[in-house]
Amino acid sequence: MDGTRRRGLVIGGVAAVGILAVLFVAVGADQVVDTVFAADRGLVAATFGLGFCWLLAWSLMLRTVLGAVDVHLPVTTSFLAYAGAVFANNVTPFGQAGGEPVAAALIAKVSGSRYETGLVGIASVDVLNVVPSISLVFLGVGAYAATAAVGERLGVAVAVAVALIASISTAIALGWRYRRAIAERLPAAVGGLLGRLNRFDAAAVEETLAARLRSFFEDIERVGTSPRRLAAAVGLSLAGWTLQAAALAVAFAAVGSPIPPEVALFAVPLAYVAGATPLPGGLGGIEAAFVGLLVPTTGVAASTVTAAVLVFRGAVYWMPMLIGGVSVSVLGIDAVR
Repeated sequence: MDGTRRRGLVIGGVAAVGILAVLFVAVGADQVVDTVFAADRGLVAATFGLGFCWLLAWSLMLRTVLGAVDVHLPVTTSFLAYAGAVFANNVTPFGQAGGEPVAAALIAKVSGSRYETGLVGIASVDVLNVVPSISLVFLGVGAYAATAAVGERLGVAVAVAVALIASISTAIALGWRYRRAIAERLPAAVGGLLGRLNRFDAAAVEETLAARLRSFFEDIERVGTSPRRLAAAVGLSLAGWTLQAAALAVAFAAVGSPIPPEVALFAVPLAYVAGATPLPGGLGGIEAAFVGLLVPTTGVAASTVTAAVLVFRGAVYWMPMLIGGVSVSVLGIDAVR
């Protein structure tokens, strides 16, 4: 790990711990701890079981996408590879944006494919997750609005999420539309810039980058021309989001405060918007976002909401971290390089 990455990880980790500390003090740390320890163990286990099923669903999604580019992985291998990708996302700032290069290297290593193919696989999973997530937000908020008034905080959260997703979608669309121009001009620009540093062979850099970009866009085209696989991938994405929402609802039941299922449907994708922050995997920010969303929409005490969120995050953050960390370590991939 270089010094810049090390400093970024340390600063992000300290910031996450600070946010969690402030959150615990604000809601009452003693009440949170007491509520967690008093939670129904069977329902806590069910929450973790649903978290495992979510991880499996999205690993099968990765397997489906890779199949479109003739990379065929056994179910177990795809599960461990995706868990490793989640680990990489959770230990680097800015979530998927920070962890995707490591995830691509991991996928390439376990599949024996090119790095660009691994990058296409994990990036496609992230992009395909967008449509089901925003659909669930609108579905959940619509169902919630039928029985209760939509508060200002929830309205702002929905607007921010829609704006962010629209921005990302626009950037992706523009990148795809002008992919040929990018593949032709970017290598020369990068090669020329690095060549001025007198430490790089500009021609070699340009040639290598051009080849990688061509391979990257070719693989994306192959994924896009497999409608059955795309439909299957979107279905698995929707299943994964629904399993996470179910895990959140069960976590609330475990602490003795059930919530309406429609609240869980919109809360999960909305809170994950906080993952696009310079925090490792959004740690701290996502927990705070959940509490900020769920206290006014459920009427449950802040300490109880925090306890339920901790149980939920144990299932979808810490458990995949453990599984993925072992996978990454065994394969010898540096997740914070």
